[in-house]
Parts: sequence; C-alpha cells; structure tokens
Amino acid sequence: MKEDARRAVACAAALRASKKAASSIYSYEKGRHSFMSTSYDYDTSSHLSGVKSGNIYHYGLGAHISLNVSGRNFSGFDYDSSSHFSGTISGRSIQLYDYGEARYFNYSV
Repeated sequence: MKEDARRAVACAAALRASKKAASSIYSYEKGRHSFMSTSYDYDTSSHLSGVKSGNIYHYGLGAHISLNVSGRNFSGFDYDSSSHFSGTISGRSIQLYDYGEARYFNYSV
C-alpha cells in the first residue's frame, strides 16, 4: 500500500471514529505533517471522494480503498496494491497494519 493511501485511510478512520475531520496528519514514517481534508490531499494535489462513507477513491493514485470502522478498530482493502489493512485508533493516534508491507505505520491527527 502506498503512503498516500495509508494517510487517506488514517484520516478517514479517525474521522469516522471521532466524527471530527482533521486538517493535518503526522506520519511517523516520514517524520512530517501532511495537510488533508475530506475531499483533498494537499501533498499530492489530488481530490478524494468517499472519505466519510469509507468507500474512498484517491484520484492521485487512481485507487479505490474500502474501509470499515467499528468503534476504535478499522480494517479494509486497498485495491491498488491488492492488500488488506487493519488498525486501531486511540485518541489522536492511529496505528495501521499494512498486510502487503507486513508492518505497522503510525500516524497522529
């Protein structure tokens, strides 16, 4: 799964769990903040759709991502990389496990 897709998933999962949209997300992997809204990824200058519903489409990647959120847990599938992911939300922290990469990624909103 590409970093841009992981960031979109982390933002969408946090939004669906807390009902509040974040304006930025911090990637511990990249060591920097990225600005995102529910409809735009400013890092890639790309539109997003379906963030609120969990049927995400990232126009910059040309990729569809399916996201399910249940309480503080989430899971889904990235059609671009054909890989599953899952994670947890704790306050403003999001931990995402990318099965395609076989490792964890951490974010903060």
